[in-house]
Amino acid sequence: MSKIAYLFAGQGAQYVGMGKDLYEAFPESKAVFDKAEVVLGIELKRRCFEGPEDLLKITNVSQPAIVTVSIAALAAFKAKLPEIKPEFLAGLSLGEYSALIAAESFSLEEGLLLIKKRGQIMEEASRRYPGKMAAVIDLPVEKIKEICFHSGAEVANLNCPGQTVITGKAEVVDIAIELCNKAGAKRVVALEVSGGFHSSLMFEASGELRAVLESMVISNPKVPVVSNYTADPQYRASQIFENLIYQIRKSVLWEESMRFLLSQGVTTFYEFGPGKVLKGLMRRIDSSAQVITIEKKDDIFNLVREA
Repeated sequence: MSKIAYLFAGQGAQYVGMGKDLYEAFPESKAVFDKAEVVLGIELKRRCFEGPEDLLKITNVSQPAIVTVSIAALAAFKAKLPEIKPEFLAGLSLGEYSALIAAESFSLEEGLLLIKKRGQIMEEASRRYPGKMAAVIDLPVEKIKEICFHSGAEVANLNCPGQTVITGKAEVVDIAIELCNKAGAKRVVALEVSGGFHSSLMFEASGELRAVLESMVISNPKVPVVSNYTADPQYRASQIFENLIYQIRKSVLWEESMRFLLSQGVTTFYEFGPGKVLKGLMRRIDSSAQVITIEKKDDIFNLVREA
C-alpha cells in the first residue's frame, strides 16, 4: 500500500505575495498569520504580502515568514482534507522546523520563537563571517567536492542528482563558482540568502542554538520527521535536539532523505509552503513519485473537488 509524506519548503523559496490568498480564503490560515505576527512582534503579513523583496530575503525575516506560510497552508489543508494523513514528515533545511511544528514537537508559538532566535543567530554569524551560497547544476558531486577541497568552499546541500549547493566565505565561494564553470557545470546560480549557511562559518552559531534549545521543551514527534543531518527518521525529542544543533553547520542530505522515504513505500508527497522547489528536486530523484504542491487556495480547492 502506498504511503504519504508531507514536505516543507526551505529558505530561498520566499517571494513577495506569498500566503496572501491563503490568508484571505481560509480562516485557519488567517489564524496562523495573526498568531505569528503577535508572537514574532514584526509586520509579518506586510512583509509576506507586500515586501519589499530585499527585506523579505533577510534571514531573520525570511525564516519565520516561510515557516508561517508553510504552516498556514498546512492548517487550511488539514481543515479541508483531514483524511489525508502522512506516515513521515520532512523539510529542506529551514523546512525541518516547519515539519517539527507539524509533528507537534514544538507548538506554533514555540517553533516561531525558536526560528526567530535561529534567524537572529544566523544573521549575526553572517555579519561576523560574511558568506554566500550557490547551486551547481549538472557537475558530478565528486568533482564539486574536489573543487571545494582546493578552494576552501564546502558542500551545503546534496539536493538531487545534478544539483549540489556550495557554501562558505564569500571569496572562496566565488573561486569555487569560477572553477565549477571551468569544469563544465551547466549552470552555477547564486542563492537568495544572506550568508554561508551549512558551513563551518556557523560553528559559533550552532553553540548559540544549543543554548536556546536547552531552554526549550521538545516533545516526541507525533509523526516521524526525517533529519536533514542524518537522513534518518527522528522518533525522540533527544534525537531532534542533537540533530538541529548539527543541521545549522553540516550538509543537508536531501536526496538521501528522499530516497529513504521512497524505500519506505512513500509514493505521494504533499509540498507545503512557497514555491515548487521540492517538486523539482523530486523529479530528478524519482520521476515516478507524485508531488502535489499546497501553496495557494486553488491547490486545496482543486483537491477538495477531486476527493
